[in-house]
Amino acid sequence: MTENKKPTGNLQKQMIFWIGALIVGALLGLLQLAWLDNLMTFIATVYTRLFQLIAVPTIVLAVITTLAMFGTQKDTGRIFKHALIYTLLTTIVAAAVGLALYLIIKPGNLPAGLVNAGSANIPHNLGHETYYDHILQVIPNNVLKPFLEGNVLSLLLLAFAVGIGLAKLPESENKATLVRCIEGLQSLLFLLIKALIWTLPLGIIAFSDLLSAQVSAGVAVDSLGKYVTIILGGNIIQFFIILPLFLLSRGINPLKHLGRMMPAVLMALFTKSSAATLPVTMETSETRAHISKKVSRFVLPICTTINMNGCAAFILVTSLFLMQNGGVNLSIGQMILWLFIAVIAAIGNAGVPMGCYFLTLSLMTGQGAPIGIMGIILPIYTIIDMIETAENVWSDSCVAAMTDKDINNNK
Repeated sequence: MTENKKPTGNLQKQMIFWIGALIVGALLGLLQLAWLDNLMTFIATVYTRLFQLIAVPTIVLAVITTLAMFGTQKDTGRIFKHALIYTLLTTIVAAAVGLALYLIIKPGNLPAGLVNAGSANIPHNLGHETYYDHILQVIPNNVLKPFLEGNVLSLLLLAFAVGIGLAKLPESENKATLVRCIEGLQSLLFLLIKALIWTLPLGIIAFSDLLSAQVSAGVAVDSLGKYVTIILGGNIIQFFIILPLFLLSRGINPLKHLGRMMPAVLMALFTKSSAATLPVTMETSETRAHISKKVSRFVLPICTTINMNGCAAFILVTSLFLMQNGGVNLSIGQMILWLFIAVIAAIGNAGVPMGCYFLTLSLMTGQGAPIGIMGIILPIYTIIDMIETAENVWSDSCVAAMTDKDINNNK
C-alpha cells in the first residue's frame, strides 16, 4: 500500500505545481511589464526549441518499437484484426467530429505579433500546393534529408518501414541486439523528456504570462476560446455520444461499461498517461468489466499505443488552426486529407509524455507553420491532456469490450 501511495502523492504534487505555475503566469501577465514580458518570451522560446529538439527522434523510435513488437505475437490474428478495425473507426470518427466542429465554429486568427513569436526561422512557403506536391514532400529521396529538414511525415514513413521490417525479420541474435539498441535510445530520450517535464512549471509560467498579457489586452480571447471549445467539445461528444453508440451497436450497455471502467478513466484523468494507467485498465477490464484475459492482455497494450482518439482530433484541429494563422487556405478536400494524416500520425504515439503536443509541434515545423502558437497553447494543453487521456483510456476499454464480444460470439 505504501508503494501505491507514493506515486499518487507525487502526481498530486506535480498537479499542484502545474496549476500554481498557471496561476502565477496569468497574474504576471496582467502586470503588463515590458521587461517581464520580454523575459517570458525568451523562456518560452527556449522551451519551444527544447521540445522541437527531443520530439522528432522520440516519436520515430516509439513508432519503430511499436511495430516491431507485433512480430513477436502469435495466434492473435483475429483479435488484432477486430481491435485494429475498431481502433481505426473510432479514431477516424473522433477526428471527423473535430473537423466538423472546426468548420461550424470557425475560430479566428491570433494577433500577428503573437503568431510570429518564436517562429522567425520558420519558412512561410506553405500555400499553393497540389495534392501531388503534398504527397511528394512525404516521400524522401535519401535517408538523411527528413532528419535534417525535420519533415515528420517522411520520418514517420521511414519509421513504419523500419518497424514493419523488424517485425518481419526472423528471430535472431542480430535482430534482438538491434531492437535492444532502439529501446535503449528510446529510454534515453524518455529520460530527457522527464527532465524537461520536471522543469516545465517554469515554461508554463512563461507561456501563461504571454497568454494572460494578450487576454488582458483584449486580444486572442475570441480565437483561442473558439479553439478550446472545438477541442474540448470534440472530446465530450466522442466520450459521451460516439463511443456509447459504438458499444450499443455491439449490444453492450455503455452506462454499465463506463461504471465498471470508472477507476481506470479517473486515473487516466489525473496521470495524463495511457501507459501509466494500463495496469489499472487491464485489472478493471478483467475483474469489473469481465473482458477475457486473452483479449484484455493483448488488445489493451496495443490500444495504449495505437488507439489515440483524442490525440488524432487534437493533431487535426491544432494543425488546421496553425496553418490558418500562417495564411494557408485549405479546401475541404485538403482538410479531409489532413484528417487521415492526423489519424496515421497519432498511431504509435502513446508512451511519449505530451506526445500529441510534441507530434503536432514537429508536424507543423515540417510544414513551416507559425509554431509560436504552440507555446500559447501549452498552458491550456495541461487541461486538454487530462481530458484526452481519459477519453483515450475509455476508448481503449470500448475497443477491448467490442473485440471480446465479437470473439466470443464467433466461437
